[in-house]
Order: sequence, then structure tokens, then C-alpha cells
Amino acid sequence: MDMVNLTIDGIKTQVPKGTTVLEAAKGLNINIPTLCFLKDINEVGACRMCLVEVKGARSLQAACVLPVAEGMEVKTSSKAVREARTTVLKLILARHERECLTCSRNLNCELQKMAEEAGIDAVDYEGEKIEYKVDMASPSIVRDQNKCILCGRCISICKNIQGTGVINFANRGVNTTVTTSYGRSLSEVACINCGQCIKVCPVGALREKDDRDRVWEALENDQLYVIAQTAPAVRVALGEEFGLPVGTNVEGKMVSALRRLGFDKVFDTDFAADLTIIEEGTELISRIKNGGKLPMITSCSPGWIKYCEHYHNDFIDNLSTCKSPHQMLGALAKSYYAEKMNIDPNKIFVVSIMPCTAKKFESGREELTVDGLRDVDAVLTTRELAKMIKEAGIDFKALENDRFDKVMGESTGAAVIFGATGGVMEAALRTVADILEGKDLDNIDYTPVRGLEGIKEATVKIGDLDVNVAVAHGTGNAGKLLERVRNGEADYHFIEVMGCPGGCINGGGQPIIMDKEKTEEVCRLRAQGLYDIDKAMPMRKSHKNPEIKALYDEYLGEANGHKAHHLLHTHYVKRERI
Repeated sequence: MDMVNLTIDGIKTQVPKGTTVLEAAKGLNINIPTLCFLKDINEVGACRMCLVEVKGARSLQAACVLPVAEGMEVKTSSKAVREARTTVLKLILARHERECLTCSRNLNCELQKMAEEAGIDAVDYEGEKIEYKVDMASPSIVRDQNKCILCGRCISICKNIQGTGVINFANRGVNTTVTTSYGRSLSEVACINCGQCIKVCPVGALREKDDRDRVWEALENDQLYVIAQTAPAVRVALGEEFGLPVGTNVEGKMVSALRRLGFDKVFDTDFAADLTIIEEGTELISRIKNGGKLPMITSCSPGWIKYCEHYHNDFIDNLSTCKSPHQMLGALAKSYYAEKMNIDPNKIFVVSIMPCTAKKFESGREELTVDGLRDVDAVLTTRELAKMIKEAGIDFKALENDRFDKVMGESTGAAVIFGATGGVMEAALRTVADILEGKDLDNIDYTPVRGLEGIKEATVKIGDLDVNVAVAHGTGNAGKLLERVRNGEADYHFIEVMGCPGGCINGGGQPIIMDKEKTEEVCRLRAQGLYDIDKAMPMRKSHKNPEIKALYDEYLGEANGHKAHHLLHTHYVKRERI
């Protein structure tokens, strides 16, 4: 490898040829501020906050796109650099809607943090401001152009990572904006509601549709029986909002907080994840044995489902007909649980606590109702739950650990790993292998489907059958995988797809990671938190869950039977691509 010698702030260093000055500086623990930069996603040098002084150069240079050169001498904090960065920052602030106290990103905003670090105490000039209408039409995402700083991050992740590209720059000069085709609402274009744009936005120009008021109203309505359910990935991320280390399992405190908020019952979506495995595993076995449509593709990620409906709807018949776990639990809460407890289903209000913004869209789908009742009435993200806990004045760290309510609160290790990419596949294999082999297998850790590689493949020997499987996370990777299947380049029995990079641990509703360079590390720690829970569980296979067994014995009958299909399965629709 060719190496290059250079000096940064008086420190001599040697880095591989092709390295940028920004990367070389990081290697020396020298911080160069950035706003638009996202490693391997948005490297365009647009914001100019990363300006540095290079000896012999005619002007200051953008470090994020400047390759190192032999003998280069760089200053990252000279007077010229500091003054230029301050001017750039003030120009950005001049057009920014500076309503920080009422912004969803207050105290967690990269622009706010940068202004503080730069010692900005006044904006010397006011730029021409255009008042934009806030796009509130989407059930998942709010788009506020008045806060946008034109960094382009949302555009790049939407196009380059998720493969959708529903937003882009429009117009020029002072009229430049980030918008959709013909200025439509996000609800009118092929947005998949994944919320990854929210995660990378450095300010509050993108945020989730806030449903806290609806949930507070339900909790205060004495006529309603309000049930909370929590997704697997929430328990290893919620603690971050209260200063706990990344990946900390706060399940017990979370349940305790939900009770303090006033929920009548607190159930675990992991219970329904176990149920999903039974239904989905039975469906897969039936397709393999009876010549059904293969490969079968998982259906628990609503961002992925909508992506498939818009962009690859020739694969709709390949999708499992299973509802996602939280929709299954919602349907059962208003049928099985309602009958068991003699509660009027019309009085039950189900709130799902999810790591995902796409779940908000999913819960409103016409296909996800049973006998005229919506399975789920409201969806809160991890961030929204944290805000409610703070609103209620609850000292989260001081809470005692509590347990989920019974009937739909028992789960296995297989269910909890649903929150990480590859987890659904591994959970399914644990059950399918036992069923096909006809015995309780000891080897249940299917490590080839774990990890953050974009597309993973494996062949699993189950009895006399070689089961070919694949896992993709992030819809851009899913699109690449489907192209290989479409072109006959790959042959699988079963495919797991998660709409967000990393799976639910990095969902659009999870805590915002301020330092974007640490995103992969945070994902690994959250995933490890889930795998640690799985490893410590007394039951690690979905079909071993006693509450699931009781559900089938008392109510559903057989897996994939008539009643199960009525409550737990659905269908999908072809959607236009705009």
C-alpha cells in the first residue's frame, strides 16, 4: 500500500494514499467540524464547515473531500480557518429557524452544538427567509423546510442507502430547497416511512409524527382499557435517552415506567414475535413441501413491505402473509384477550412502543383490521416514550424492575433477537429445524446470519434438506438481492429483509446518534444487548413458549388454520412509484 507523509497542526503522520485530510486528522484525534459529511454516504464538501488551511494553496480547502498529498502541511485551527468557519456558521444560522426551545432536536442538535463550540453569541446578518408550509400529511414523518440547512444528508441516505430517492434538491440560489417530486407531500410519493432521513438530519427539519397527545388522551379516558406493548429493540435503546450506556437492557424499568404512566396492561411484543415464528415457520414448511411460491420473504418490517409494494411488486406473492408481531398482538388483544377477560373489544386501545416510524403508517393500513377494528390504535417511537416519561417527571434510573403482564407477556430468546438484522431468520431456523428433524436440537446459534454485512447468505442442513437462506438489511440491499433472484443468479428458500440498516436496533424511531461516525458501533452494542438477553433466557425457541401453546390450545387451534388466518394474516397491494 502506498503511504503518504504529511503534517497536521505540527504533527507528522503517515497515511495510505487516497485518505482524506479529515480522515487523517481523525487518526491524530484532531477534530474538524462537519455538518454535511456522512462517511460513504454524503461526501460532497457542501457545508464548508470542515475548511482547513493548506500551505501553498490559494484558498481554504474542504477537508472531507481533500485527498492527502506527499509533504502536505495542514492547519486546522489557524485564524483564517476559525474566522471562515465562524462566517459560514453564521450564514447557515442566518436562514435557519432558530426556535431551539420548541424544536424536537433541542439539546440533541448538531448545529446547536456546533454554534456553542464555536462561541456564537450573535448572528450578525439576517438572510432572506422563505416561509415554507410544514408537511404534516404523512402518518410517519414531518418535514419542516424552515429548519433545513441544505446539507443533503437525507437525500443521500434515501437514494444511496435505501434505494428510494423520493427527495432531492430543487431550484437554485436563495430558492434552493429539499423537496419531493413536484413539491408533493411525503404521503403522495413512494416514501417507505423508514425514518432513516430523520436519523441523519443534523437539525429538526425531519421528525416523527408525534402521537403523544393521542396516547395521553387515551390514558386519561376512563372508558378505555389501554394496553401497551414494547418491541424487542426498544429495551436496549431506551436507556440512552436517560444517560445509560448504549445497549443496556432496561426492560424492567421500561415496564415499570409504562405502569406509572397509567397503562392498564403492559405486554411484550416478543410474545407475538414467537407467535410469528410459529405461523411463518409453518407457512415456510408448507411452501417447501407443497410447491408454494419460493423464496418466501419475511413480512415483519413495514418499511420493507411498502418498498416491495412500490419498487418490486412482482415479489408480492413471495411475501409471507403473516402480519408483523405488534399487529398480531393488537388483533389478539381485541379478540383472545378481550374474550378471556370479558372486556368489550371496542373499549380496548392498543399502543405499540416501536423503534420504527414506518409502524405508524402500518397501523393505519386498511388491511390490518379485524371485524372493523384496527389491530393497533397508536404507535410511539422509542424517542416519544422517553419524552412521555420525562413529561411525567419519572426518575427512570431510580425505577425498580417490573415484569410484563401474563397471558401475552411470556417470550423466548428467539423473539428478542427479532430486533437485530438476521434475528428473524435465526429464530425461524430454530423452530423449523426442530419441526423438520422431529426432535429438540441443541445447536441453535445460527451465527452465519448475524452481523452488519449488507447481504448475508447461508445453507443450513436440516435433515435431508439443504435450506438456502439470505438476509438483507436496508432496502437498498434488499433491492440488490431481489435483482439477483429475478435474474436467476441466486436460489433461496427463505429471505429475511429489514427495512432499516442494521434492523430494528437502528430503526427510524430509535435515539438519535449525535456522532454519526459511531453509528455502526452503536448498532453492534444494541445488537449485542439483544443477543446477551437471548443467551440468558431459559427458553430460546419460539415453539417452547407455554403461553403460545396455551393460545393455540384454547383459541386458535392449529397454526395457519382458519382462525389464525382471520386474525394473524393479511395481504399486500401494488402501489404506484412516484
